[in-house]
Amino acid sequence: MTPLTAHSALEPAGPLASQILRLFWLYFDVSALVFTLVIAVLGLALGRKAEAGSERSEPSSSAQRGKRRVVIGATVATALTLLGLLVASVATGHAMAQLPASAPLRVQVIAHKWWWEFRYSVSGRATQFSTAYELHVPVGQPVELQLVATDVIHSFWVPSLSGKRDAIPGKHNVLLIRADRPGSYEGACAEYCGTEHANMRFLVIAEAKAQFAAWREHQLDPAPAPQTPLEQRGFQLFASSRCAACHTISGTDAFATVGPDLSHLASRTRLAMGTLANDPSHLQRWLEDPQRDKPGVQMPSTPLSADDQRALVAYLRSLR
Repeated sequence: MTPLTAHSALEPAGPLASQILRLFWLYFDVSALVFTLVIAVLGLALGRKAEAGSERSEPSSSAQRGKRRVVIGATVATALTLLGLLVASVATGHAMAQLPASAPLRVQVIAHKWWWEFRYSVSGRATQFSTAYELHVPVGQPVELQLVATDVIHSFWVPSLSGKRDAIPGKHNVLLIRADRPGSYEGACAEYCGTEHANMRFLVIAEAKAQFAAWREHQLDPAPAPQTPLEQRGFQLFASSRCAACHTISGTDAFATVGPDLSHLASRTRLAMGTLANDPSHLQRWLEDPQRDKPGVQMPSTPLSADDQRALVAYLRSLR
């Protein structure tokens, strides 16, 4: 597994995030300079007032002219500073829009309450596949994300790779990203969208092109058939329960799109949009009572006997 990079805009891993970081430091430096100057002038004014004591006299005309010049100079300096920051912001936006987009990988990003679906089309094939929680991308290749939402406004944000962009129902937005080094980069929804907004997380996994190609080919494979009697029992439970009414498992009769595609569920690192580790105990915990870990989530609990729970978990864990 590639190392996890902190959820931080201060650790860029691509050209877009680097442009944003340079603009941030420019704003930070200018703000620090302005703050220092304001404090210095305030201290000077307080010092002069202390020297004057309680004496009160009408200021001379030359003093008034001096104050007027100071106010005008400060106003002009402020306007020029703001204009310079505006120019820097526009230049940064222009530079980000110029990211070479030759042969980009195009991925449709669909925001749901409260999970992210990443839908890949494969060139030259009518086939497509989708994943949840993990967005895989090849290192060094621009990726065009086509953003849309199914319910309310969400916002896609991976601080280490780019700025945020809204996903809006009925509207298609586009965001370019590029990762220049391998790693797993944390992302989140940056627009409050309801109860589980804070748990609407995801990973962008950047890997070498050969590894990405192998991962993509594997995702196109149908889900493995159950092998052991326990897995076969679990598959029967899945097919005959409400699970098949919400989820897809390729190669089976389950093709619903209410919840995430589970065809290769066991190959993902975490469950429930990063809330739980993807291991047997947490998977069973999630199936028993999803509301315990993600209150408000649309997935209902799965009331089963202990033996049936083990069978269903065994089947889902076989989906690699």
